[in-house]
Amino acid sequence: MTTESSPGQGAPQEEPGWAFRPRRPAAGPRSYGERHRTEPAVAWDDRSPAEPYGGSSGTRWDSTMPLQSPRPPAGAQEDMREPGRRTPSYTRPGSESTDRAPGYPSGTGTVAGRAVPRPEPAAAQPRPHAGANGKRAPKTRRVGRLALALAVLVAAGGAAAVLLKQEDAAAVASKNLTQAWQIPAPAADDALVGSWLTDELLVRAGTRGGLRAYDLTDGKEIWHAAASATAAERGAVPCGMSPTLSAQGIGTVAFGKDGSACTWLAGVKASTGKILWSMPLTGKKHPAAALATTYVQGNVATVVSENYLGGVDVRTGSRVWGYKARGHYCNAYDWGADGIVLVDDFCLDRKNRFTLTAYDGRTGKVIWRKSEKAHSDVTHILSGSPLVAAVHTARQDAVRVLGTTGTGRKLAVGDDELTPGNNTEADHSARLHGDVLVTPASASGNMVIDGFDTTTGAKLWTHRSAALAVTTSGADGKVYAVTTSGAPQLVTIDRRTGETTPVAGLPTGTGKWNFTSGTVYVTAEGVLELNALGSNGGVRLYR
Repeated sequence: MTTESSPGQGAPQEEPGWAFRPRRPAAGPRSYGERHRTEPAVAWDDRSPAEPYGGSSGTRWDSTMPLQSPRPPAGAQEDMREPGRRTPSYTRPGSESTDRAPGYPSGTGTVAGRAVPRPEPAAAQPRPHAGANGKRAPKTRRVGRLALALAVLVAAGGAAAVLLKQEDAAAVASKNLTQAWQIPAPAADDALVGSWLTDELLVRAGTRGGLRAYDLTDGKEIWHAAASATAAERGAVPCGMSPTLSAQGIGTVAFGKDGSACTWLAGVKASTGKILWSMPLTGKKHPAAALATTYVQGNVATVVSENYLGGVDVRTGSRVWGYKARGHYCNAYDWGADGIVLVDDFCLDRKNRFTLTAYDGRTGKVIWRKSEKAHSDVTHILSGSPLVAAVHTARQDAVRVLGTTGTGRKLAVGDDELTPGNNTEADHSARLHGDVLVTPASASGNMVIDGFDTTTGAKLWTHRSAALAVTTSGADGKVYAVTTSGAPQLVTIDRRTGETTPVAGLPTGTGKWNFTSGTVYVTAEGVLELNALGSNGGVRLYR
């Protein structure tokens, strides 16, 4: 490295938060491993065509660099090669590789007006498990509407902590629920983007159905947000949705021409569907639409996209903070969750070239930053506080409870691949219950639920063939799940022992339970089933 000032210094700087260059994601389903971001032709990138682009969320370039920058000093371009970039090393059938996101477009980019070839994409590879063994691995609306009373299960011999819980055919609920109403899917290819649940309404976002609210009592439509959009924005569909609402009942939704190309973000009042404000996610220097995720913490909504990373006031849309790279020649990968943003970067003009940094989602302040020898890929963030994330490095895969310095204990996940939701990014059912993390997972391609002690890292139990449910503020705070094999049942799970107690049976005939992936809510009204794909049905309420 020379001691000269970095190329690009003194150049016009963009407002912090905007990325150097946008990326256009490949169209595709919204399930895990299929809904990935893509990466542009990268300025000053001389990596060989055989070298894969790592990371599942694309590359972010320094917001202070102009779109076409002067060539670096002599010798710098050769140094721009990022050491430690991985090549695919392990794959397993039925999963996807974290080494390379599928659908990377081919083509060229420009460096100081010169065309730069981009490597052709490799075929999508299965993702390994994120394992610790080195393998890839509401308030109650109407009292008495439905009392989800527990049918006590008396287990002979006591309930001890277990590592694997099998289905107990003798444990059968004493009562059964029936379908109260159904909202048909708008189309077979409609994909669930997200949902909100209030005391009275279910708000559902889908790639074909748009953003709509339904009365929990009878399933009737209350509002459709498209009626509030401007003429230029009509026809846009949701492509990202905050998992939660603010205390004022405001959430954020990203819209675009399809479910993976977001062009604007809006603040939406959940009770009325009114769009309070909107902001563009593209611009003259960033014209290509890109995938975006958004999260609400307090009065700040974070926007995590390949064009923009920052926080806005959820009430007004005004900017609170914007990401700014450490140097002038940096690329970065970003991931978000409630209250947290992780950024993995490589900066050519900094002594510590590789770093992994955690930012506070409300303020944008650095929580911790640690130097690394190569890139880290964050497969999933399972909890924001404490931060629990599945991280892949050149040396290992591990799910860790990360402390104040970015280091922490591993969770003993074995060969399971932990996911924040039930086989879809639209679901966010992974939860901390005290010091126990209860999370959906995939084991040999099958849906399971795992429980982990976050203080020791030990796996406490595993439930096979079960989907984790989300409880509302009107529920009793227990861990609920739905069995997915045999006769479906709603059960509660003891967070420490994994012991189950049947609550109610779900229908198997007319109006049968048909859940395979998506979100399950346990509310004072009953059990809500939101399927991830329209081909599996729309929304059903069981009482």
